[in-house]
Amino acid sequence: MFDHPSFDNHERVVFATHPASGLNAIVAIHDTTRGPALGGCRVWPYESDAAAVTDALRLSRGMTYKSAMAELPLGGGKTVVVVPRRGAASRELFRALGRVVEELSGTYVVAEDVGSSPADMSEVRIETRHVTGLDTAAGGTGDPSPNTAYGVFMGVRATAKTAFGSDLSGVHVAVQGLGNVGFNLARHLHAAGARLTVADISEERVAAACEAFEARAVAPDEIAGLSADIFSPNALGAGLNADTIPRLKVAAVAGGANNQLATTEDGLALHRRGILYAPDYVINAGGVIQMCGEYYGWIVDEVEQRVEAIGPRLETVFAEAMGSDTPPGVIADRMAEARFRHD
Repeated sequence: MFDHPSFDNHERVVFATHPASGLNAIVAIHDTTRGPALGGCRVWPYESDAAAVTDALRLSRGMTYKSAMAELPLGGGKTVVVVPRRGAASRELFRALGRVVEELSGTYVVAEDVGSSPADMSEVRIETRHVTGLDTAAGGTGDPSPNTAYGVFMGVRATAKTAFGSDLSGVHVAVQGLGNVGFNLARHLHAAGARLTVADISEERVAAACEAFEARAVAPDEIAGLSADIFSPNALGAGLNADTIPRLKVAAVAGGANNQLATTEDGLALHRRGILYAPDYVINAGGVIQMCGEYYGWIVDEVEQRVEAIGPRLETVFAEAMGSDTPPGVIADRMAEARFRHD
């Protein structure tokens, strides 16, 4: 474990099993300097245990950086649950997971993620209070995607201000992915006067966006090479890579997808091309801010103010990056590390 390429001085990695419920979980706690490690529960049919471990280590580290850059009283963690197939997790499995979280004595707070839901978190809540992301019927704040989308919108607006010295009126944004975050983002962009071109694997969502936001549609495999002002990736991760970056015909990249860069070298490749990049974990922190607020009992105004601060925070990252001719992702990493590392 200690020589695993994704191990980064993680404080704790827990392997938990409960045969009766089918629970096979890995809980990775990366850092708790700023507070309990918050991280979602990803339920997935991993091809191997090694792949599950890699995901837990990598994603928990990312949550530390995201929470630190959002100035939240949280660290970073992650749970991955290995299942034989999608949809195989039971209520009993999440109850068992809740008992695992409870045994961690408040050092880790679990939330929903890919393969889990607010209803599943309600099952976890039966066993522990260290959970967030509950639906409104269970006393939670519900779907975090609207706040994620609004934070991304604030970030896209800050990106346009830095790249073009203007607001979003008339700015052409190529929106890749129209899931809950991407569709809500498109709504905000349209209201701000942006021109939209959209792409998604769902023809229904594309049609809805074209009608509601006066958007133009292109095929999913064409959106990354579209001539536009800003490319906004809101689908799967690793979309900015050695194949797509040379095709980009934009001045900036700003979107809500997680882990947008396939490798750290891809951030440098964007920088060398003169393409301004909004670091993903800075711009898409709105959902984490909401879940943090739910856990600590913040009022709605507090959450909104912190989400709106994403824009000014990105402007600070951009200013330092441009002043030092350094990729914005490198600057963001340094700023985050200064908030949780004490060498």
